[in-house]
Amino acid sequence: MIFSRTSQYAVQALLYLAAQPRGKFFLSRQIAAHLGVPSSYLAKIMQVLSAANLVRSRRGRQGGFCLHEESRQTTMREIFLLMEGPGFVDGCVMGVGACDGDAPCPVHRDWAPIKQSILRILSEGSLNQLAKSVRSGKCRLADLPLAHLLD
Repeated sequence: MIFSRTSQYAVQALLYLAAQPRGKFFLSRQIAAHLGVPSSYLAKIMQVLSAANLVRSRRGRQGGFCLHEESRQTTMREIFLLMEGPGFVDGCVMGVGACDGDAPCPVHRDWAPIKQSILRILSEGSLNQLAKSVRSGKCRLADLPLAHLLD
């Protein structure tokens, strides 16, 4: 249960959009520049998020991506599950296929309670709640000043 760069960028992009004024569209390259992530990589991630109906996409002069209103209640767990697939929840941290209490991998007994704690934490906060922390300045989303993220 280690998060891929793809999942990290997806979460950052969604939180960025959640922290913006509702209904405002941003090009993927704008989002990438604000977050300091590769633009072409983020563009592909945004297409996945659009296909999953977490963001709306619009072509044209006023186009780009905008967070779907319903997505504001999406949890981090749901995002990681979308980006990582079912192995995110069910998979073994060491990559052993059938890892459970009956046939554990060498770290299963130590890792299982940690994994459950992580899953619980990821299930607690919605994008909307987490975006409030970013807007308030209590949390940061990138290595950039807050004012740069919220323009």
